[in-house]
Amino acid sequence: MNEFRLPLGEIAEGAIDVLTEVLDGLFDVIRAIFAGFYDLVDLVLSTPPFWAVILVIAALAWFAKGWKLAAGTVVGLLVIVGVDQWENAMDTLALVLVSSTIAVVVAIPLGILAARNDVASRVIRPILDFMQTMPAFVYLIPALILFRVGVVPGIVATIVFAMAPGVRLTELGIRGVDREVVEAGHAFGSSPWRILRQVQLPLAMPSIMAGVNQVIMLSLSMVVIAGMVGAGGLGGDVVQSLTRIDVGLGFEAGLSVVILAIVLDRITGAFGSGDRRPRRTRRADDASARRTDEPSASSEREPELAPTT
Repeated sequence: MNEFRLPLGEIAEGAIDVLTEVLDGLFDVIRAIFAGFYDLVDLVLSTPPFWAVILVIAALAWFAKGWKLAAGTVVGLLVIVGVDQWENAMDTLALVLVSSTIAVVVAIPLGILAARNDVASRVIRPILDFMQTMPAFVYLIPALILFRVGVVPGIVATIVFAMAPGVRLTELGIRGVDREVVEAGHAFGSSPWRILRQVQLPLAMPSIMAGVNQVIMLSLSMVVIAGMVGAGGLGGDVVQSLTRIDVGLGFEAGLSVVILAIVLDRITGAFGSGDRRPRRTRRADDASARRTDEPSASSEREPELAPTT
């Protein structure tokens, strides 16, 4: 055995023990808040009949990109209903929505801070590197100790794993705003907060929405891992199929995860592109714009000469 072994494991274990003893009440409050948030979202998704939820999601897809995405959304969600995975899919969707919402609420302010402060950026970047490269299973160990078995450890592990792209792309988008535009705002006497709110954030919105999209995708990738700590949903079925060597159950649950991922990716990607109008409306606007740009027949005629006397 190496006599000069670094006691990093013992230090981490001691830190978790201290947190458990000192902040046990705080972690109980966080657990209650996350569990209540999840139960509320899950109730909203699971209580209505499946066709009502499908219609709402399809309407959102139509508003985001058009009828093709709406039709594909309906077909994909009906496949989930057909393989009897609807309730598990809604449980998983609730977990993803809760985790993604909390991760985005934390990530965007951190990205703004990193973009406006170089010292903060240098501190945040290595932390994000650590969060992204550390195996996701490692997050579950302290999460289980601090929050016990259930959906909350899965939410916490998902937040930690999925938050990094939101911070990075928010910082990248704000730093990518043209400096001349920002300087013009300063020249007109605008405050830094007003420039951020009315100039930098709108111009950086495509990059920020790309970060939101990546947060959602990484949250879905944690579904199976969250199922290992009792989160249930589609991840629970995948874990169950693994323990039973049940190929059919694993394929159905995995396909449901893929369908949810595609639907969420296309919808959030469409909102991030900034063009959310249905295609028919875009065609009508384009045609109207072409007719406006075309010179009228009366303007093309040569002006008549005034009669001479």
